[in-house]
Amino acid sequence: LPPDTTHEGFLEYIRGLPINDTPEIFGLHDNANITFAQNETFALLNGLLTMQPRTGSGSGQSREEVVAEVANGILERVRDPMDMNEIMKKYPVRYEESMNTVLIQEVIRYNRLLAVLKRTLRDLLKALKGLVVMSAELEKMFNSLYNNSVPDLWAGKAYPSLKPLASWVTDLVTRLEFIQKWIDGGIPTVFWISGFFFPQAFLTGTLQNFARREIISIDTIAFGFSVVDTPAEEISSKPEHGCYIHGLFLEGARWDFDARRLTESRPKELYTDMPVMLLKPEANRTPPTTGIYECPVYKTLQRAGTLSTTGHSTNYVVAVEVPSNEPQFHWIKRGVALLCALNF
Repeated sequence: LPPDTTHEGFLEYIRGLPINDTPEIFGLHDNANITFAQNETFALLNGLLTMQPRTGSGSGQSREEVVAEVANGILERVRDPMDMNEIMKKYPVRYEESMNTVLIQEVIRYNRLLAVLKRTLRDLLKALKGLVVMSAELEKMFNSLYNNSVPDLWAGKAYPSLKPLASWVTDLVTRLEFIQKWIDGGIPTVFWISGFFFPQAFLTGTLQNFARREIISIDTIAFGFSVVDTPAEEISSKPEHGCYIHGLFLEGARWDFDARRLTESRPKELYTDMPVMLLKPEANRTPPTTGIYECPVYKTLQRAGTLSTTGHSTNYVVAVEVPSNEPQFHWIKRGVALLCALNF
């Protein structure tokens, strides 16, 4: 405004300002408005779900019939726990191959979840028939299944996830198929990092393999990162050192395949697939200071977790270096991060 603007002029200017601040003011992309609107909508719908009546009149299915159908459907889709003895015979603990230990630890964690899932579903079906008492825990589980949300009984034994029940079950089945394919066909050429219960152990195992092969201290090793143009299904051989990973989603930006660097998101495109990445261990590595964005990797969209007893976060996985011609703070303001799983 010019210096000689009157009081009325200032008021008129203020009245002309938008009621809601645009994302650009905070350094965010226009897509941030879509994410905000979605979060508000989901919160409203979740509130409506919790307030819906417990009983209904009509000719449709009763709550008990709906839940019984859902429970039976999950029991049919989800496999039984895996045979630990057979897996340990096929993949014994070996000093020169840490991936065997990683696989066994993953199977133990998934088996623990599968055991709880199968047991509680069978108990719930018995309770619906009146064969056992409907405990408070089973009642909470009943309500969760009806509302298409993951029961607390399962979430306490599972990996972090924000997915609704139907998507969560589909994701679990896909994860178990990834583990079974590893068991049947040997160590994968490209690892689906989103399929790990505890991906930090997998990354440590990769560093351990390199340290033991080169006979150097693991404390002096760090990952170097490069983006691979070849699709995961077309990669037929493992790298000499390190590992290929895929299955990550990029939020707040997208990968430019022509320029081979991060670039701005397209309008209304909230998440994009990140190409295959090569994680290559290097001894006494000096990280670059320019030309990259140190992009954090999280398990879920929540981007928040707690420190577990192992010293690792329950959500944060690692930071990867992604090529960029913009300074770090540009992508930090955009809230750019890589995610192992989305909330749908």
